[in-house]
Amino acid sequence: MVLSLLLSTFITVFIAELGDKTQLATLTISGTSDKPLAVFLGSSSALVFASLLGALTGGSISSFLPEVFLKSIASITFFIIGIRLFTNSFATYKEEKEEKEEKENN
Repeated sequence: MVLSLLLSTFITVFIAELGDKTQLATLTISGTSDKPLAVFLGSSSALVFASLLGALTGGSISSFLPEVFLKSIASITFFIIGIRLFTNSFATYKEEKEEKEEKENN
């Protein structure tokens, strides 16, 4: 039972981390450094520490909040983040378009 939980957690986090900002930051830092092992150890340590905080906090919160409430909070939070990313992408596109038009006019 512990092995299946370990495996499902690993797969979920591994897939979630592919192509996210953490991986892109690690890629960028590694590309500007000649010490990929140090970058790997630093980013791995940060991910382990962030995961530890999440696991400890989630375990503590779940002892006094119902699961449905926690899932609702997580859903709403991810929805808000998604909407913000979506609107920011349009704002960035608009800014880039305006800059391009300004360069063309000059």
